[in-house]
Parts: sequence; structure tokens; C-alpha cells
Amino acid sequence: MFDTICAISTSRGIGAISIIRVSGKEALTKVAPLFDGKNLLEVPTHTIHYGHIVKDKEIIDEVLMSVMRAPKTYTKEDIVEINTHGGVATTKKVLEVLIENGIRLAEPGEFTKRAFLNGRLDLTEAEAVENLINSGTDLERKLALNQMSGKVSNKIKKVRDIIVELMANIEVNIDFPEYEDALVITLENLPPKLEAIKKELENLLDEARIGKLIEQGIKVAIVGRPNVGKSSLLNALINENKAIVTNIAGTTRDIVEGELELKGIRLKFIDTAGIRKTDDLVEKIGVDKSLEIIDSADLVIHVLNNNEELTEEDKEIMAKIKDKTHITFINKDDLPTKINIELKDIVIGNTKKDSGLDTLKNKIIELFELDNINTSNLEVASSVRVIGLIKEALSSINNALTNVSKEIPVDMLAIDIKKAWDLLGEVTGETYQDELLDTLFSKFCLGK
Repeated sequence: MFDTICAISTSRGIGAISIIRVSGKEALTKVAPLFDGKNLLEVPTHTIHYGHIVKDKEIIDEVLMSVMRAPKTYTKEDIVEINTHGGVATTKKVLEVLIENGIRLAEPGEFTKRAFLNGRLDLTEAEAVENLINSGTDLERKLALNQMSGKVSNKIKKVRDIIVELMANIEVNIDFPEYEDALVITLENLPPKLEAIKKELENLLDEARIGKLIEQGIKVAIVGRPNVGKSSLLNALINENKAIVTNIAGTTRDIVEGELELKGIRLKFIDTAGIRKTDDLVEKIGVDKSLEIIDSADLVIHVLNNNEELTEEDKEIMAKIKDKTHITFINKDDLPTKINIELKDIVIGNTKKDSGLDTLKNKIIELFELDNINTSNLEVASSVRVIGLIKEALSSINNALTNVSKEIPVDMLAIDIKKAWDLLGEVTGETYQDELLDTLFSKFCLGK
């Protein structure tokens, strides 16, 4: 934690410039001897200087050197950023010179980890940094920026403040019963206070639904029996010939994926193997995968043939997806109609003529209320980790409410209340385990 680290902060490959970041107490003293230009130990903070990286009198590269002194830096440590010419060989050589001069190569996410440990960011804000880097849509970018600003963290801290005030009153009642100015917490006046905390947590989870949708997108499984046009539908939706299309039943034996952005939300389409009874071992594995994907999908599109009556296999699929959010797409509308079906969300179209696709997209927009997201408040949680911790905290408060009805003593109820407080502390990193940090920051790119 106290050594000096370095890493390439720009994408690998050929480009106009590459940036190598150095951070630590000895960042300036270790880089200065390698720089042929102004004395970096004497220049003002947050300035840029022209010169060369030199080793053993050999010029390695012509560079611009950015100097930023603690504490007003990303890591709250001294930082030097070396702007080199882009290219694999040049960047690699400059990095090699730094390492030979006693600067350690950083681990993935180590700069942001130091920013967290030094109090520059909390865990929610640190996660948002990675989300911003990986954002693929404008909504993802806006969501990450709101999280980086600390607005989500402030909402969590507000609930923790309410809980800690309740905990303090309980502790005073237990340890100093003679203190008359303290509010006495009883089984009669505790439930309204717990209900208020419960409502705050439920609001956070309700808001997080939008955040989860933006960050994780919508997983859409395209299912049906063989030769109904599932692969053709995938290709038509993403406007790409990604899935193989033939008249041979069982052509698709493994999942094929494609993406489409709709109203700023990523739709992750999965074309599955045709669902039918089969003796072909490989095809059977594909069918089993299709059934598993149905369970994990946010939306199921069930494809049927317009010119065929419903089969038993069709009916089995309909029974399996009846409790899932789903749309029935009736394909091949140019052929004589033989199907007889009455369902709520039906779209009739033709994958060869691209008819019905706009109607299908509009149906998805309607089901997931995507039109409302752009005008929504994006100061919301989104990560699986954060949402999971809030759910656990809510569960602890619900346990406390249940135990109130069982007339469990207040000092025992305080255990569940404190657990909720601790769980919310894990959201922002006010309480954490080293293993959590290692896992979280290992997902970051090198140099961030």
C-alpha cells in the first residue's frame, strides 16, 4: 500500500499517445532522475512539462510529464503521468524503465483501490468508476456519473443515520436507565420506527430496478420448437447474420447471442436450440440449455408458425413461460393461417420481410416502461452487490418487526437492527473485509 506503483492507463495498441500513471510517496523522486527536462522535484503541482525519458544517456521517448502532488489527486498520493508516443514498443519500453528503477507494476484496479483506502472515494463511487469506463450506452454513462458524484452513497448514509439514532436510544435505555431525557424504546413505540426504516429500504430497492435495467440490460430468450424462425428473428432484430438459418430442424444446437440498444437499454438476445423431444445427444444438451435460459431470462419471446396448428411441444413451452414476462411472436404471416391462439401479448410478423419487428420492439418498450427511464431520476443503485446488501438489510428489519410481535425484548431486537446498519455500511465501504476489496478491484482494468 505504501510502495510506488505504475501502469499503462490507456488502451493497448497503436495511437497518438499512451499514458503511463505512477502513484505513491516516491513517485516524483523515482521518476525525476529518468526525465531530461525541468527538475520535477521543484515544479509546481498540476503542471505539464516537455522533455525526454532517458536511460544510460539513451533517449527512450519524447514525452510530456504531468505532475500532481498529494492530496489533490485521484489516489490522494503524488502522481506522475507520462504522456508518451502511442505504440506497443515505445510504451512497453518506458514502462520497463520505470520498473527497473524500483517502481512496482500495479495490480488491476489498484489506483482506484488506493483512492478508496485513502478516503477519496467510497465503495459505491469506486464501482461507478469501472461502470463509467465500461458504459456502452448514454444512459449507462449518466447512471455511472450520478453514482460517482456520491448521490447514491448519500441516500444509504441517510438510512444509516436513522438506524444509528434508534440504536443509540436503545443503548442508552440499556446502559443508563436512569437517564430521563432519553426516549424510552418499547415494544409499543418501536414498530413505527422500524416501519419507517423499512419504507426507506423498499424505496431504495424500487429505485434500483431502473438502475439494474440500465446497467445489466434485459436478457431476452428467443424460444420455440425447431424451424419456427427463431434464428431468423435474431438476425432480423440485430440486423446481422449471426445465427445460421436452414430448413433443417435442429440446426441451432448451442446458444447464439446478439445485442440491440433500445431507448438506451441494451437488449441481450439469446437464440436457443429448438425445444423438442430428441434422441440426438448433442441436440438434447442444446434443448436442456434452452430450458435453463428460460428460467434466467428477463423476457421470453416465444416464436410460433402462423401456418401450423399448435403442437403439444408448443403448449409445453407456453405452460413453462406463463409466469414469465413473455411475448408471443407469430411468424410467417404471408402463409395461410392455421394457428388458433388467444393471448395478451401477441405480435404477428414475418422475419424474411422484417414485418412486425417495430411492433415487437414497441411491445418490449411498453412491458419494461422504457419510455419513462430517460426522464427518471438516475441517482439509484444498480450493482448486484449493492442491491443484494440492501435486500439483506431489509430482511433484518423485517426480522426485527416479526420478533416485536413475538414480544422479544428490545435489547435482543437490537441485534437485527445493528445487522442492517452494518450491511448498509458494506455498501459504501464504511465496513468491509479485505477479501471483498480484492474481489471487487480485481475486475477493474489495469491502470485504473
